[in-house]
Amino acid sequence: MLPPSLQQHWQKTSTALSEDGARHGFDWPALWQGLSEEQQQQAQKVLTISHYVADALPREAEWFSNALLSSAFHQPLLRSTISGWLDELAANVSSEDDWAKALRLLRRRCMVHIIWRDVLRLAPTLETTRALSDLADECVSRSLDFLSTLLEARHGQPVGKSSGDVQRMLVLGMGKLGAHELNLSSDIDLIFTYPESGDTTGPKVITNQEFFIKLGQKLIQALDKNTIDGFVFRTDMRLRPYGQSGPLVMNFASIEEYYQDQGRDWERYAMVKARIMNGEKTAEGQELLSILRPFTYRVYVDFSAFQSLRSMKAMINAEVRRRGLDNNVKLGSGGIREVEFIVQAFQLIRGGQDKSLQTRELIKVLDILAADGYLPAAACDELKAAYLFLRDTEHAIQCLNDEQTQLLPDGEEEQARIAWAMGFSDWYSFGEALEQHREKVRHHFAQIVAGDDDDEQHGDVDTVWHDLWLGELQGQHADDFLQQFPCANSDEVQTLLSGFRDSRAVLKMQQIGRERLDALMPRLLRELWQQPEPKVTLERVLPLLEAVVRRTAYLVLLKENPQALTQLIRLCSASSWVAAYITQTPLLLDELLNPATLYTLPSRDELAEELHLRLLRVDEQDLEQQMEQLRQYVRAHKLRAAACEVMDALPLMKISDYLTWLAEVTLQTVMELAWKQSVEKYGYPQNAAGEAVTSPELIIVGYGKVGGLELSYSSDLDLVFLNNSYAMGSTNGDRSLDNGVFYTRMGQRMIHILSTQTRSGDLYEVDMRLRPSGNSGMIVASMKAFEEYQQKHAWTWEHQALVRARVLCGSDSAAEQFLTIRNATLAQTRDLGGLREEVRAMRQKMVDNLGSKDTSGQQFHLKQDAGGIVDIEFLVQYGVLAWSHQHPELLDVTDNMRLLDAFAATGLMNPQDCQTLQETYLTYRAETHRRALQQQSLLLDSASLDRLGFKARRDDVTRLWKLWLEPAD
Repeated sequence: MLPPSLQQHWQKTSTALSEDGARHGFDWPALWQGLSEEQQQQAQKVLTISHYVADALPREAEWFSNALLSSAFHQPLLRSTISGWLDELAANVSSEDDWAKALRLLRRRCMVHIIWRDVLRLAPTLETTRALSDLADECVSRSLDFLSTLLEARHGQPVGKSSGDVQRMLVLGMGKLGAHELNLSSDIDLIFTYPESGDTTGPKVITNQEFFIKLGQKLIQALDKNTIDGFVFRTDMRLRPYGQSGPLVMNFASIEEYYQDQGRDWERYAMVKARIMNGEKTAEGQELLSILRPFTYRVYVDFSAFQSLRSMKAMINAEVRRRGLDNNVKLGSGGIREVEFIVQAFQLIRGGQDKSLQTRELIKVLDILAADGYLPAAACDELKAAYLFLRDTEHAIQCLNDEQTQLLPDGEEEQARIAWAMGFSDWYSFGEALEQHREKVRHHFAQIVAGDDDDEQHGDVDTVWHDLWLGELQGQHADDFLQQFPCANSDEVQTLLSGFRDSRAVLKMQQIGRERLDALMPRLLRELWQQPEPKVTLERVLPLLEAVVRRTAYLVLLKENPQALTQLIRLCSASSWVAAYITQTPLLLDELLNPATLYTLPSRDELAEELHLRLLRVDEQDLEQQMEQLRQYVRAHKLRAAACEVMDALPLMKISDYLTWLAEVTLQTVMELAWKQSVEKYGYPQNAAGEAVTSPELIIVGYGKVGGLELSYSSDLDLVFLNNSYAMGSTNGDRSLDNGVFYTRMGQRMIHILSTQTRSGDLYEVDMRLRPSGNSGMIVASMKAFEEYQQKHAWTWEHQALVRARVLCGSDSAAEQFLTIRNATLAQTRDLGGLREEVRAMRQKMVDNLGSKDTSGQQFHLKQDAGGIVDIEFLVQYGVLAWSHQHPELLDVTDNMRLLDAFAATGLMNPQDCQTLQETYLTYRAETHRRALQQQSLLLDSASLDRLGFKARRDDVTRLWKLWLEPAD
C-alpha cells in the first residue's frame, strides 16, 4: 500500500503523466482505468518510486501501454528478447545516427522492464544484474557488427600480416560487467584488443591498428554520446594498458608485453572479473585469456599479495575520509566494495592453485569459499546476505532518477521512496537493517587483512596526562610532574592548553566528539613534551585541532594510529609551513599513517600510476571531483617532499626533481582531461587528409623553475602551450571549430583545471607571460608562429628564458619541432658586447624593482640582490647565449648545475669557479627551501649573513659576475 508520506508525490506523478502523456499521445487516465486493481497497485508503486520510469512511459506510448495491459513486465528479460527488440528497432537503419537512436530506444524499453521487475521484487537481485549485463553485451556486440560493416566499405577488411586471416576486435568487459553484475545506472569499463597487426584490404588501405582505433571510437560514440534520446552506457576506457595516455586499441603481442613487464597489482584485481564480450569461446578469445590468466593468477599461493591488499585497504579507508563517503553504500565503510575486496583477496592469493576460484561471479565465489573451508560458512552467509541487500539498495537509489550514484539521499521524500522500494515502512527501520548488514561486512573486512592501522597499540595512557589536559593537574603538582620534561615554557604551554580546552569550538562539540578529543589529547601531550620546543609545536598544532574538532574522524585517526600522531608532532615541530599546510587540508593526515612511505618518495612512474588509480575511482563526467582529486594528490605529495626535507631524509636536488616530476605527471593528466572534454564537445581535429587526429598535437613547455628542474613547494609554473596541427583543418564534431581555435579552447580548459579554486585550493598557479607576445598573445600558439616570434621579435630576456625551457609533456613530433626551434634560436651568433649590455640592463632593472634597496650591506635579499641567486642564473644564461653556437652541448640541458658542468667541460669556465658557483647556488637554494618551510622572508639581516657564511659567497658570485659580464676593456 502507498505510504501516507508519499500520497502527495503520487498525485504529482499522476498529474505529470497525464499532462506529459497528452503531448506524446499517451492517454494515462484511460490506461489507468484499463488496469486491474493489482496492476494499478503495482504501477503506483513503480511510478512513485522511479521518476525515470514515469518519464519514460509517454515517450513510447503505444508500446508501453500494451506492455502494462498485458503484464509483459512479469516475464524475465532474456537476451533473446533484447535481441528481438533491437531487430525491430533497427530494421531500416542505414546510418550511425539511426543506429544510435535504435540503441537508445532499446535501452529505454529494457530499463523500464528491469526496474519494474526489480522494484516489485519480481526478479531476484542477480536476475536484475544479469539482464543489465545482457543489455550491455547485446549493444556492444551488435554495434561492432554494424559499425565494422560501415568501416570495411571504405577501408576493406583488416588482415593479419603473418596469418593472412581476417582480424576482428575483441572487447573485454571489466568489473561488474565482466561478472554479469551491472547495476541500474552503471558505466561499463572496456578494453579493446585484436590478435595481429597488418593492413586492411582497401580501397583506402590503413593499418589494422588505425582501423580498430576508428572502430573503437565509433563504438564509444554509439554508446556514450548523449543525444536527444539519452545515452546507452557511459563508457570508461581508463583500465586499458597505460590508461588514458595509452593507445585505444592494442594487439595481443603488445597486450602480453605490457602485462608481463608493467602490469600492476591493481590491474590484477581488475582482471579477476574480465570477460570477452564478443567471442570468448573462439580460438582468438581463448588465446587472449591464455595471455591474461598467468598475469592475474599466480601458479603458487600468493601470500605476497597481502602487502598490496593492505595498501588497497588503506586507500579505501583514506578515500572514505577524504570524500566523506560514509553514506555511500558502495564505497563507504561496510559497503559493496569491501565485500568485493574480501572475495578478490582470496581469488588473487589462491586462485592460481585452486582453479574454481577463477570464477567471476561474486556470489558463486562466496559459495566456493564456504564449501572449501576458506571462510566459515556463517561468515559467507552473512556476507552474501549483506551484499544482496546492499546491491538492492544501490538499485533503489539509482532507479529514482537513473543517476550513477550510490549515496543515500538526504531528502525525506527520496528516503521514503527508497524505504518503500526496500520493503520497509519507514527510513529509520530501513537504516537499522542497513547498518546491521554494514557492521557485519566491516567485521569480516577487518578480519581478512589486518593492516597496521588496525592494531590496538595505544594501550593505557598515564592518567596524569589525562588530568593535565582536563585541567585537574594544576599548580605545583603539574610543575613537579613536568620537571622530568625540560621545557622553559611549560607554564605557557599549560595556558595554551587551557585556552583551547575552554574555547568555543571545543565547548560546542557534541558528546561523541568530545569523548574522542579527550581520548586523543593525553597521547598528543605525551608526544608534545618529547619535542625540543613544546610551546612552539603546540602553537602550530592547535590550529589543526581547531580545524578538525567538528570532523571527528580525524581525531579517531590520530588516536588509533600512534605512528600518525608521532609523525604529525615531529613535522609540526620541524616546520611551521608543514603545520599550516596540513591545517589547510586535514585529509593530508592520511599521509602520516605509514612513515615508511612518508619518507620514501616514489619514482616518476609510480607517481603517474598513483594518479591514474585515483582518477579511476572518479566518474569521467565529474570534472569537479577530478579537479578535487588532482589537488589532493598534489598536496599529499608536496607534504611527503617537505617531510623528507625537514627530516633530512633526502638532499635538495632529489626534492626538486621530485616536485618537478609531480608537476609533469599532473600536467600530463590535465592535458588528457582537457583533450577528452574538448573532443567530446567539438570532435577530433582533422589532418590534411581529412582524417581524425586521435591524440593531441600539442606540447606543454616549461620555463623557469619547472624547466630547470628546480621547483619548490609554492613555485608557480611558467608554461607555454604550442601546437603543430594542420592549420587549415577543423574538427569533425557537430560544433566544428578550426584546429587553431580548438587548441585555444583546450588550452583555456587546461588553465581552468589548473587554476580554479576548489575547496582544496588551486592546483598550480600558472604564469603564461612567456608565450609569444606575452599576455596579448594566443593562449596556444602554432609552432610556426612560435618560430617566427623567436627569430624576429623576441627580446634578449626572452631568449634568456628559453635557456631553461623544455618540453614537459605532449606530442613527440611537436616536441622535436620545438627542440629544433629552441636550439636554432639559442645558437645564433651574437655580438658579445651588446649581449652583455642587455643582460646587465635587465638584471639592474630586477635589482631596482625587487631587491632590498639596502646600500649599507646589512641586508641581503637572497634571490634578487647582487651576488644572489638571480646573478648566478643570469650568468649561466649569458654563457649559453654567448657560446652555444660554438659549443652545441650547452643546448642539451636546462638546469643550472649541469650547465655549469658544461661550461667547465668546454673550457669556458675555470673548474674551481664552476665548483664555487655550484656550491653557492645549492647553498642558496637550500636556504630558500628552509625559509619557505619556516615561512620566513628571503631578506637576510647581518647576523644571518654572518651565521650562514653568505658574505663570502656573495663576494664570490659578484667577482665571477664581473669577470664574465663586466670585463675590463
